[in-house]
Amino acid sequence: MPPRVSESFVLRTYPYREADLVVSFFSRDMGKLRGIARRARRPKSAFGSGLERLSYVRMAYFQKETAELVSLSGCELIESQFALQSDYAVSMALDYFTEVTEQMLPPHEPNERFFRLLVAALAYLRKATEAERAPRMWTAVLYVSLWAVRLSGIWPDFRVSEESAAIAEEMFTTPIGELAPREWTKATGSDLRRLLIRTMEQHTERRFHTVPLLEAL
Repeated sequence: MPPRVSESFVLRTYPYREADLVVSFFSRDMGKLRGIARRARRPKSAFGSGLERLSYVRMAYFQKETAELVSLSGCELIESQFALQSDYAVSMALDYFTEVTEQMLPPHEPNERFFRLLVAALAYLRKATEAERAPRMWTAVLYVSLWAVRLSGIWPDFRVSEESAAIAEEMFTTPIGELAPREWTKATGSDLRRLLIRTMEQHTERRFHTVPLLEAL
């Protein structure tokens, strides 16, 4: 049986046995999956540097209906985020993108719009000069945050100022590279920060309370 090949983002890796890795990855056509990369920890691995965090790759894998984990056979690196990781603050933003993807997306459910969101946000950060890196980082973090809760179906009704509502609407309708610079007031930042915190708290509570109740049925 030939392997399936999917454009994917590597999310996390975990050591397994002596030389293997368990890899969590987000594929374009199959959603979030986990698989075993045999001998991936050896120096001459077939995976090379393709299993680094948020590497954009073409992942080759075999999937059996009865198996919980897929078997990874190799990957072709499309775009590395290595240059971004040299900046500590941007590196933390990449960790945040990874965590949001891991926690908010259900397994085995394709989400083309979320996949394109990661592609756009990472491309936006890679284009930044050193002077632009910090403001671009916060723009990307807020953009991903707003879209993540919307694409996950948990975007609530909220009451904020007209200015904050306009900013949120712009982020939902404009590609990240085309956002217009804005002078934000302290109140605007508070509105958006309060909105994001409240939404994340609601989602976290639903994960901790709803899932155990469903499992108990």
